[in-house]
Amino acid sequence: MARPIALVTGASAGIGNAFAHGLAQQGHDLVVVARDTARLDALAKELGAAHGTVTDVLGADLSDPVQLAIVEARLADAERPVELLVNNAGFGTVGHFKDLPIDREVQEIALNVVALTRLTHAALPNMLERRTGGVLNVASIAAYQPTPGNATYGATKAFVHSLSQGIHEELRGTGVNCMVLCPGFTRTEFQQRAGIDSTDIPGFLWQEASAVVDLALKAFAKGKAVCVPGALNRTTAGFSATVPSGVSRRIAGLIVKRAEK
Repeated sequence: MARPIALVTGASAGIGNAFAHGLAQQGHDLVVVARDTARLDALAKELGAAHGTVTDVLGADLSDPVQLAIVEARLADAERPVELLVNNAGFGTVGHFKDLPIDREVQEIALNVVALTRLTHAALPNMLERRTGGVLNVASIAAYQPTPGNATYGATKAFVHSLSQGIHEELRGTGVNCMVLCPGFTRTEFQQRAGIDSTDIPGFLWQEASAVVDLALKAFAKGKAVCVPGALNRTTAGFSATVPSGVSRRIAGLIVKRAEK
């Protein structure tokens, strides 16, 4: 019997890498996507040795329409159907919006929003025809409120949160699921790449990528629409979702101003 195939974007590090390990352990073969093919090759060898996983390496910059189209075509291939798409690739920028290079902000939207949307759209037809599988989109607890200081990032994750839940409802009764994962502070390379000084963030706020992925895969298997891993993160998301947006916006702004002093 053929092993199910999962395609994971942003698989070279962090949460995407943890998804690759978690899915391999569950018996999936993989298609791993990222720009850093050297890391992906090392990951493929590691998973093959540990789990007997067949891993296809697909190097691509998903913010580039031409390279994105190659990954879309792989998802649309009915001869080698993808059972699970994990849209994890993304990045953030930090600073006042007016001061940030606009081309970088647009690239952030292209990766976090446009690529995720196109890949989700490419994956669903085959899944719906087989009446099995699904899409797991990685957002953030930043999706629950405006985020001064990284406004574009928060906006992209709010889009992912809303899109995923809308699709989840459209898929009800089809055998296919779409879930959004909203992690909080997770020990990855994200903060360093975004230029975020995380030295003052208390240790109890952090989660390990492997723990986040374990909770996400369990929630997905249960057909959940949303997974917010960790009690504190769920409390934070619940608070942000229930208070007036003006209040949460001002609180976030005050936190950013304190951090800038």
